[in-house]
Amino acid sequence: MEYASKPRIAVIIPAFNEEDALPFVLATIPKQWVRQILVCDNGSTDRTAEIARLMGATVVRASRRGYGSACLAGIAYLKQLPDEDQPEVVVFLDADYADDPNDLPNVAGPVLDGSQDLVIGSRLRGDMEPGAMSLPQRFGNWLAPLLIRLFFGQRFTDLGPFRAIRWDRLQQLDMRDTNYGWTVEMQIKAALKGLRCAEVPVRYRKRVAGRSKVSGTVKGIVLAGTKILSLIFWHYFQHRRQQRLNTTLIRKT
Repeated sequence: MEYASKPRIAVIIPAFNEEDALPFVLATIPKQWVRQILVCDNGSTDRTAEIARLMGATVVRASRRGYGSACLAGIAYLKQLPDEDQPEVVVFLDADYADDPNDLPNVAGPVLDGSQDLVIGSRLRGDMEPGAMSLPQRFGNWLAPLLIRLFFGQRFTDLGPFRAIRWDRLQQLDMRDTNYGWTVEMQIKAALKGLRCAEVPVRYRKRVAGRSKVSGTVKGIVLAGTKILSLIFWHYFQHRRQQRLNTTLIRKT
């Protein structure tokens, strides 16, 4: 399929020392569905960047360490492209091969056809390999979506990293988090801005090699949990404050 006839989908893959898993990810992405694959190298000390180039991906350097920083570097790269080369849909996919890239058409399809603005690949609704998620991850993926539903009225079951969003809507969200809060920030802001959101089941398995930079350590679990909860409550109180201000202005007019 020629480049011009492919769906205008760009895949952003944040990566830090994923030389073992990244080849599987890049080889499995259904190429007929995407125009651009960006591997956002977050300061890797192994062959992550070299492998990405050899396999035809564009390597974007993200000098500031952090998951969100890598994603922001990918967004910045897309913004500087000519209008005709910018995507209609952006897919975020981790580099550890825990998510199955073959699910990309199911995740991106509802956004590409215009029926949704944001689609989350839900690991909890899909086929999950035993042991793929730790108990703290399972608890966090129960608590955070519950709070989002209670505070912002949007129902999710997961904060899964495999997701697709319209490019114009993504820019409207003004994403800022540079580390653990990236996924929850996107879902909260999508709810606050009234984006059409949906979930689709995705397959999820144990990572290919090594341990997760977040759930694989006690420090990572504590930092991620603290950041996610603090973001939820910060946005909630900001939202309530804005509501009160709006009510006061209406009463004065």
